[in-house]
Amino acid sequence: MSGLAKKWIRHSIQAVATLLQNANFKGFFEGKIYTGPSKSVCVPGLNCYSCPGAVGACPVGSLQNYLSGLKFKFPYYVVGILIFVGALIGRAVCGFLCPFGFLQDLLYKIPFFKKNEFKLDRYLRYFKYVVLALFVLILPFCFKLTPFFCKYICPSGTVAGIWLAAADKQVAERLGALFDLKLVILGLILVGSLIIYRPFCKYICPLGAVYGFFNRISLYRMHLDKNSCVNCKACAKACKMNIDPSVKPNSCECIRCGDCVAACPHKALSLRVGEKKK
Repeated sequence: MSGLAKKWIRHSIQAVATLLQNANFKGFFEGKIYTGPSKSVCVPGLNCYSCPGAVGACPVGSLQNYLSGLKFKFPYYVVGILIFVGALIGRAVCGFLCPFGFLQDLLYKIPFFKKNEFKLDRYLRYFKYVVLALFVLILPFCFKLTPFFCKYICPSGTVAGIWLAAADKQVAERLGALFDLKLVILGLILVGSLIIYRPFCKYICPLGAVYGFFNRISLYRMHLDKNSCVNCKACAKACKMNIDPSVKPNSCECIRCGDCVAACPHKALSLRVGEKKK
């Protein structure tokens, strides 16, 4: 199968996953948030609870709700979901199942000035761990009823707010300076996505930071056949996440998109479940 065919398959899976997670289509026209029974179930990717189409809960938002509650409750369910999904497929969630990741993929395809490699890239990668620790865990725990990441940063939540405001004038009238700030953040991320491949995933997303921890141990993972690898670096050149799979095939930054696998002329790389049968 050609690399182009594999890309279309991945994008098709992303489109289906986005539609399934936002299957309450009438909500986009009515401006009402779905509150049915499925809303108590966390979806794997970043998909705002407040999106009028969302039929599930965002794990990042759910985690903050537990931590910032008036009475502390350990988020066993959310942590369990994150561990289960992470141990199963790692950051393949980012590459295949996250709606906001899909949006960034589409934006990067638009012909525009591209600058995917620059000196600060390797340092900015650590910022998502700061966001995870500070805005998702520490601040919500210290300040009750305040989901800091959702309230001040999350671009998916801003998109949800735009949908709600477009469908309901009363919602639009209540939006203030805080939403304006979030619009600026969203705008920077969207413009950045035209230039840099998935800047939100690389530098900001706390969910990607969590799933990245599981890349080395997940069932679905990258395998490198060292006997076939000739160190030609074709995989590194093909990787838009700026990883060298011949050195770190299961890097925390890998979203399992498969571009490196398609680019390898010697078939030294593969994505599969478990170890290769001898």
